[in-house]
Amino acid sequence: MMEKRRKSRFAFFGSSAMSVSVLDELKSSGLVPSIIVTTPDKPRGRKLILSPNVVKSWGLAHDIKVFDFAKLDADAARALKEEGCAVFIVASYGKLLPPRVLEIPEFGLLNIHPSLLPKYRGPSPLQSAILADDKRTGVTIMKIDEEMDHGPIVAQKAVAVDEWPVYEIFEDMMARQGAKLLAEILDDWLDGKIEARLQDDSLATYTKKFEKADGLLDLSGDPYLNFRKIQAFHEWPQAYFMLSRDGRDIRVKVTEASFASGRLEIVKVIPEGGREMSYKDFRSGYQNV
Repeated sequence: MMEKRRKSRFAFFGSSAMSVSVLDELKSSGLVPSIIVTTPDKPRGRKLILSPNVVKSWGLAHDIKVFDFAKLDADAARALKEEGCAVFIVASYGKLLPPRVLEIPEFGLLNIHPSLLPKYRGPSPLQSAILADDKRTGVTIMKIDEEMDHGPIVAQKAVAVDEWPVYEIFEDMMARQGAKLLAEILDDWLDGKIEARLQDDSLATYTKKFEKADGLLDLSGDPYLNFRKIQAFHEWPQAYFMLSRDGRDIRVKVTEASFASGRLEIVKVIPEGGREMSYKDFRSGYQNV
Protein backbone atom coordinates (compact mmCIF):
# COMPACT_ATOMS: atom_id res chain seq x y z
CA MET A 1 0.00 0.00 0.00
CA MET A 2 2.83 2.40 0.87
CA GLU A 3 4.53 1.67 -2.47
CA LYS A 4 1.32 2.33 -4.41
CA ARG A 5 0.75 5.57 -2.52
CA ARG A 6 4.28 6.72 -3.29
CA LYS A 7 3.88 5.96 -6.97
CA SER A 8 0.53 7.73 -7.15
CA ARG A 9 2.11 11.10 -6.35
CA PHE A 10 2.80 13.14 -9.48
CA ALA A 11 3.62 16.75 -10.23
CA PHE A 12 1.97 18.60 -13.11
CA PHE A 13 3.79 21.30 -15.11
CA GLY A 14 1.64 23.62 -17.25
CA SER A 15 0.69 27.25 -17.83
CA SER A 16 -1.99 27.52 -20.54
CA ALA A 17 -5.62 26.79 -21.38
CA MET A 18 -4.45 23.54 -22.95
CA SER A 19 -2.92 22.58 -19.59
CA VAL A 20 -6.28 23.14 -17.90
CA SER A 21 -8.03 20.90 -20.45
CA VAL A 22 -5.50 18.19 -19.59
CA LEU A 23 -6.03 18.70 -15.85
CA ASP A 24 -9.82 18.50 -16.23
CA GLU A 25 -9.59 15.28 -18.22
CA LEU A 26 -7.08 13.72 -15.83
CA LYS A 27 -9.32 14.59 -12.89
CA SER A 28 -12.27 12.91 -14.59
CA SER A 29 -10.08 9.79 -14.85
CA GLY A 30 -9.27 9.93 -11.15
CA LEU A 31 -5.79 11.42 -11.58
CA VAL A 32 -5.17 14.58 -9.56
CA PRO A 33 -1.66 15.99 -9.18
CA SER A 34 -0.09 16.29 -5.76
CA ILE A 35 1.53 19.56 -6.77
CA ILE A 36 1.31 21.93 -9.72
CA VAL A 37 4.24 23.84 -11.20
CA THR A 38 3.44 26.88 -13.32
CA THR A 39 4.67 30.34 -14.23
CA PRO A 40 4.54 33.47 -12.01
CA ASP A 41 1.61 35.88 -11.81
CA LYS A 42 1.55 38.56 -14.51
CA PRO A 43 -0.19 41.92 -14.96
CA ARG A 44 -3.46 41.21 -16.79
CA GLY A 45 -6.43 43.16 -18.11
CA ARG A 46 -6.73 46.85 -18.86
CA LYS A 47 -5.74 47.78 -15.33
CA LEU A 48 -2.72 45.43 -15.45
CA ILE A 49 -3.58 43.85 -12.11
CA LEU A 50 -1.11 41.15 -11.06
CA SER A 51 -3.06 37.91 -11.53
CA PRO A 52 -2.43 34.16 -11.64
CA ASN A 53 -2.62 32.21 -14.88
CA VAL A 54 -5.40 29.70 -15.52
CA VAL A 55 -3.37 26.74 -14.28
CA LYS A 56 -2.55 28.33 -10.93
CA SER A 57 -6.21 29.31 -10.56
CA TRP A 58 -7.22 25.70 -11.28
CA GLY A 59 -4.80 24.39 -8.68
CA LEU A 60 -5.93 26.81 -5.98
CA ALA A 61 -9.59 26.03 -6.73
CA HIS A 62 -8.85 22.34 -6.17
CA ASP A 63 -6.78 22.88 -2.99
CA ILE A 64 -3.56 21.73 -4.65
CA LYS A 65 -0.16 23.10 -3.68
CA VAL A 66 1.13 25.38 -6.46
CA PHE A 67 4.71 26.40 -7.19
CA ASP A 68 5.10 29.38 -9.55
CA PHE A 69 8.86 29.52 -9.84
CA ALA A 70 10.37 32.42 -11.78
CA LYS A 71 13.36 30.17 -12.47
CA LEU A 72 13.90 26.43 -12.20
CA ASP A 73 17.11 27.00 -10.27
CA ALA A 74 18.75 24.92 -7.56
CA ASP A 75 16.28 26.14 -4.92
CA ALA A 76 13.34 25.20 -7.11
CA ALA A 77 14.82 21.77 -7.78
CA ARG A 78 15.34 21.24 -4.07
CA ALA A 79 11.73 22.15 -3.32
CA LEU A 80 10.47 19.78 -6.02
CA LYS A 81 12.64 16.94 -4.77
CA GLU A 82 11.27 17.35 -1.25
CA GLU A 83 7.73 16.72 -2.56
CA GLY A 84 8.66 13.11 -3.37
CA CYS A 85 6.69 12.80 -6.61
CA ALA A 86 7.40 9.62 -8.59
CA VAL A 87 6.78 11.17 -12.02
CA PHE A 88 6.34 14.63 -13.50
CA ILE A 89 3.65 15.27 -16.15
CA VAL A 90 4.24 18.18 -18.53
CA ALA A 91 1.61 19.75 -20.81
CA SER A 92 2.19 23.19 -22.35
CA TYR A 93 4.44 24.49 -19.58
CA GLY A 94 6.26 26.95 -21.83
CA LYS A 95 9.71 26.67 -20.31
CA LEU A 96 12.68 24.42 -20.98
CA LEU A 97 13.37 22.02 -18.12
CA PRO A 98 17.01 21.93 -16.99
CA PRO A 99 18.91 18.73 -16.16
CA ARG A 100 18.56 19.42 -12.43
CA VAL A 101 14.79 18.97 -12.81
CA LEU A 102 14.93 16.09 -15.31
CA GLU A 103 16.87 13.94 -12.87
CA ILE A 104 14.47 14.33 -9.93
CA PRO A 105 11.56 11.90 -10.48
CA GLU A 106 12.26 8.18 -10.42
CA PHE A 107 10.02 7.54 -13.42
CA GLY A 108 11.03 10.59 -15.43
CA LEU A 109 9.04 13.39 -16.99
CA LEU A 110 6.22 12.52 -19.38
CA ASN A 111 5.14 15.16 -21.88
CA ILE A 112 1.74 15.26 -23.60
CA HIS A 113 2.51 16.50 -27.10
CA PRO A 114 -0.33 17.15 -29.60
CA SER A 115 1.19 15.52 -32.68
CA LEU A 116 2.45 12.15 -33.86
CA LEU A 117 6.12 12.70 -33.09
CA PRO A 118 8.63 13.04 -34.63
CA LYS A 119 6.27 15.07 -36.84
CA TYR A 120 5.60 18.65 -35.78
CA ARG A 121 8.18 19.12 -33.08
CA GLY A 122 8.32 22.59 -31.60
CA PRO A 123 6.01 25.35 -30.38
CA SER A 124 3.05 25.20 -32.80
CA PRO A 125 2.07 21.62 -33.74
CA LEU A 126 -1.67 22.26 -33.80
CA GLN A 127 -1.58 25.41 -35.89
CA SER A 128 0.93 23.77 -38.24
CA ALA A 129 -1.33 20.74 -38.73
CA ILE A 130 -4.25 22.99 -39.67
CA LEU A 131 -2.16 25.04 -42.08
CA ALA A 132 -0.82 21.87 -43.72
CA ASP A 133 -4.35 20.39 -43.86
CA ASP A 134 -2.94 17.32 -42.12
CA LYS A 135 -6.14 15.68 -40.92
CA ARG A 136 -4.45 12.49 -39.76
CA THR A 137 -2.94 13.86 -36.61
CA GLY A 138 -2.65 12.52 -33.07
CA VAL A 139 -1.11 12.75 -29.62
CA THR A 140 2.13 11.44 -28.17
CA ILE A 141 3.25 10.68 -24.64
CA MET A 142 7.03 11.04 -24.64
CA LYS A 143 9.73 10.93 -22.00
CA ILE A 144 11.41 14.32 -21.90
CA ASP A 145 15.15 14.59 -22.43
CA GLU A 146 17.38 17.65 -22.85
CA GLU A 147 16.41 18.29 -26.50
CA MET A 148 13.14 19.78 -27.74
CA ASP A 149 10.46 17.12 -28.33
CA HIS A 150 13.24 14.60 -28.90
CA GLY A 151 12.74 12.06 -26.12
CA PRO A 152 11.64 8.46 -26.54
CA ILE A 153 7.99 7.69 -27.26
CA VAL A 154 5.98 6.01 -24.50
CA ALA A 155 2.61 5.89 -26.30
CA GLN A 156 0.80 7.36 -29.29
CA LYS A 157 -2.76 7.63 -30.52
CA ALA A 158 -3.90 8.71 -33.98
CA VAL A 159 -6.76 11.21 -34.23
CA ALA A 160 -8.66 11.87 -37.46
CA VAL A 161 -10.15 15.30 -38.13
CA ASP A 162 -13.10 15.69 -40.52
CA GLU A 163 -13.36 19.48 -40.65
CA TRP A 164 -11.07 22.06 -39.09
CA PRO A 165 -12.53 23.77 -36.02
CA VAL A 166 -11.13 27.02 -34.68
CA TYR A 167 -7.84 26.65 -32.84
CA GLU A 168 -9.24 26.77 -29.30
CA ILE A 169 -11.64 23.88 -29.95
CA PHE A 170 -8.95 21.84 -31.68
CA GLU A 171 -6.55 22.48 -28.79
CA ASP A 172 -9.10 21.38 -26.20
CA MET A 173 -9.94 18.24 -28.18
CA MET A 174 -6.30 17.21 -28.55
CA ALA A 175 -5.46 18.03 -24.94
CA ARG A 176 -8.24 15.75 -23.75
CA GLN A 177 -7.15 12.98 -26.11
CA GLY A 178 -3.63 13.26 -24.72
CA ALA A 179 -4.86 13.18 -21.13
CA LYS A 180 -7.00 10.11 -21.82
CA LEU A 181 -4.02 8.33 -23.35
CA LEU A 182 -1.87 9.23 -20.36
CA ALA A 183 -4.51 7.90 -17.97
CA GLU A 184 -4.60 4.62 -19.92
CA ILE A 185 -0.84 4.00 -19.79
CA LEU A 186 0.38 5.67 -16.59
CA ASP A 187 0.04 2.64 -14.29
CA ASP A 188 1.84 0.42 -16.80
CA TRP A 189 4.61 3.00 -17.13
CA LEU A 190 5.07 3.18 -13.37
CA ASP A 191 5.04 -0.63 -13.14
CA GLY A 192 7.79 -0.90 -15.74
CA LYS A 193 5.57 -2.63 -18.31
CA ILE A 194 6.25 -0.12 -21.11
CA GLU A 195 9.55 0.28 -22.90
CA ALA A 196 9.88 3.66 -24.55
CA ARG A 197 11.14 3.65 -28.15
CA LEU A 198 13.50 6.14 -29.70
CA GLN A 199 12.16 8.59 -32.25
CA ASP A 200 13.41 8.36 -35.82
CA ASP A 201 15.11 11.74 -36.12
CA SER A 202 15.33 11.39 -39.90
CA LEU A 203 11.53 11.77 -40.04
CA ALA A 204 11.39 14.83 -37.80
CA THR A 205 9.64 17.99 -38.94
CA TYR A 206 9.71 21.26 -37.04
CA THR A 207 7.23 24.03 -36.34
CA LYS A 208 7.90 27.69 -35.74
CA LYS A 209 6.67 30.38 -33.40
CA PHE A 210 4.16 32.41 -35.38
CA GLU A 211 4.11 36.19 -35.59
CA LYS A 212 1.35 38.70 -36.33
CA ALA A 213 2.47 38.95 -39.96
CA ASP A 214 1.69 35.25 -40.47
CA GLY A 215 -2.01 36.00 -40.12
CA LEU A 216 -2.21 38.10 -43.29
CA LEU A 217 -4.81 36.79 -45.75
CA ASP A 218 -4.71 37.11 -49.52
CA LEU A 219 -8.40 37.27 -50.38
CA SER A 220 -7.58 36.93 -54.07
CA GLY A 221 -5.63 33.75 -53.39
CA ASP A 222 -6.44 30.17 -52.32
CA PRO A 223 -9.77 30.33 -50.42
CA TYR A 224 -9.15 27.07 -48.56
CA LEU A 225 -5.74 28.24 -47.36
CA ASN A 226 -7.35 31.46 -46.17
CA PHE A 227 -9.95 29.42 -44.27
CA ARG A 228 -7.26 27.30 -42.62
CA LYS A 229 -5.39 30.43 -41.59
CA ILE A 230 -8.55 31.85 -40.02
CA GLN A 231 -9.09 28.64 -38.04
CA ALA A 232 -5.42 28.16 -37.09
CA PHE A 233 -4.87 31.75 -35.98
CA HIS A 234 -8.28 32.26 -34.36
CA GLU A 235 -6.82 32.72 -30.88
CA TRP A 236 -3.52 34.33 -31.90
CA PRO A 237 -2.23 36.13 -33.93
CA GLN A 238 -5.67 36.25 -35.64
CA ALA A 239 -6.12 36.24 -39.40
CA TYR A 240 -6.66 39.59 -41.09
CA PHE A 241 -6.71 41.42 -44.40
CA MET A 242 -5.69 44.99 -45.17
CA LEU A 243 -8.08 47.56 -46.61
CA SER A 244 -7.25 51.01 -48.03
CA ARG A 245 -9.74 53.64 -46.90
CA ASP A 246 -9.51 57.44 -46.87
CA GLY A 247 -5.85 57.35 -47.74
CA ARG A 248 -4.82 54.92 -45.01
CA ASP A 249 -4.53 51.17 -44.62
CA ILE A 250 -6.63 49.53 -41.93
CA ARG A 251 -6.38 46.01 -40.56
CA VAL A 252 -9.57 43.93 -40.57
CA LYS A 253 -9.51 40.82 -38.37
CA VAL A 254 -11.60 37.85 -39.43
CA THR A 255 -13.18 36.20 -36.40
CA GLU A 256 -15.53 33.72 -38.04
CA ALA A 257 -15.66 32.01 -41.42
CA SER A 258 -16.85 28.86 -43.14
CA PHE A 259 -15.72 26.91 -46.17
CA ALA A 260 -17.94 24.85 -48.47
CA SER A 261 -18.02 23.90 -52.14
CA GLY A 262 -14.66 25.52 -52.72
CA ARG A 263 -15.79 28.89 -51.40
CA LEU A 264 -14.72 30.88 -48.37
CA GLU A 265 -17.50 32.73 -46.59
CA ILE A 266 -16.39 35.36 -44.11
CA VAL A 267 -19.04 35.66 -41.40
CA LYS A 268 -17.70 38.12 -38.80
CA VAL A 269 -14.90 40.68 -38.68
CA ILE A 270 -13.40 43.33 -36.41
CA PRO A 271 -12.26 46.44 -38.33
CA GLU A 272 -9.30 48.25 -36.79
CA GLY A 273 -10.54 50.49 -33.97
CA GLY A 274 -14.04 49.06 -34.20
CA ARG A 275 -16.21 46.32 -32.77
CA GLU A 276 -17.04 42.87 -34.05
CA MET A 277 -19.72 42.91 -36.73
CA SER A 278 -21.12 40.74 -39.47
CA TYR A 279 -19.16 40.82 -42.69
CA LYS A 280 -22.34 41.81 -44.47
CA ASP A 281 -22.70 44.93 -42.30
CA PHE A 282 -19.01 45.66 -42.72
CA ARG A 283 -19.27 45.53 -46.49
CA SER A 284 -22.28 47.82 -46.52
CA GLY A 285 -20.37 50.34 -44.40
CA TYR A 286 -17.18 50.14 -46.45
CA GLN A 287 -18.39 50.38 -50.03
CA ASN A 288 -14.95 49.80 -51.56
CA VAL A 289 -14.51 46.30 -50.00
